[in-house]
Amino acid sequence: MTIIMNDKGDPYKSELIPDLHETEVSENLAKKSRKEIWWQPKIDKKILKELCKKRSWPGTYYITMYFVALIFCGYMAYTTWGTYWTVLWFWLYGTIYAFSGAYEHELRHRTFFKQRWLNDLFQYIMSYMTFRETVFVRWAHAVHHSYTLQTKDPHDYEIQVDRPSKLFEFYMSVVPFGQLLWIHKSLLVQTLKCSLGFIPKAVKETVPHKHIWKLKLNSRIQISFYLLVIFITIFYNTFLPVLFILLPYFYGNTFLFLVGLTQHAGLAWNVKDLRVNSRTVIFNPILSWLYCKMDYHIEHHVFPNVPWYNLSKLYEHIKDQLPKPNKGLIDAYLEIIPAVHKQAKDPNYIPKRIIPT
Repeated sequence: MTIIMNDKGDPYKSELIPDLHETEVSENLAKKSRKEIWWQPKIDKKILKELCKKRSWPGTYYITMYFVALIFCGYMAYTTWGTYWTVLWFWLYGTIYAFSGAYEHELRHRTFFKQRWLNDLFQYIMSYMTFRETVFVRWAHAVHHSYTLQTKDPHDYEIQVDRPSKLFEFYMSVVPFGQLLWIHKSLLVQTLKCSLGFIPKAVKETVPHKHIWKLKLNSRIQISFYLLVIFITIFYNTFLPVLFILLPYFYGNTFLFLVGLTQHAGLAWNVKDLRVNSRTVIFNPILSWLYCKMDYHIEHHVFPNVPWYNLSKLYEHIKDQLPKPNKGLIDAYLEIIPAVHKQAKDPNYIPKRIIPT
């Protein structure tokens, strides 16, 4: 479970929560062992060590297939431009493009490839596709893993659905371009603010002060790239650069958000048991490929150092200690939708989770 990082941005391997003196982590929690305050499954240490081994071939294969599919759909969208078929191909292109967010996430963990530089290089590329500034998302995600769905000490800024639930936002998040309705709260606008020197509260509470200069530099380069795409669009009098680079994450968001919301939506806040605040959903092979095996989400949170391609193996070793996984999106949303609706009226409502004893 532990994934708080050191000053170099590397995850600690220790079971102890290291000092985050420049963020709002309580001294009491910082002194306690993760085993004392978070549930941990029982698994043979040799097996876990083997599962944690990094390899580059799975990442190379997956990311090659990803870009082959993306380029093919992009090519078809371009060649059918001006016909009705282009709508279908742009939707497929946007859907695959949006799933770069799942790849960026695994690259952020530096477990997609064995080589650190490959992880960092492709994370940087994917961050431009998903409007995520790399310094902030790495530190914020470390807090998310270390304090999953905690609303204080410190605050998890990756909570997906508010309490009380905002049902309009919940449903519009899976509608193409729906995110634009609250773009003022997006990571894109946050990056813009940082590029101008205005540091939001979420950044101040998660990123150590000594790394703020790097965050500002990254933000300025990233915003400059987006402005360049807009300039090219205007200069050449064609909307295609914006359609291929800036808008796909917005018009192709449906499936990414549908699968992403299954991670924690409707589950308990401020508990120290990942079986209660996280959800594993077994997707079909195509969604699981696009999602980099993050359907095994309890397993990912329990041992975030286990590479994505070993999560299904990890599941087999600890499944007798976990709640029964949901089988596909429909099964998951039969649980999520009623919970989110009830939480719109009663923020303290928590759906029952059957936990093995």
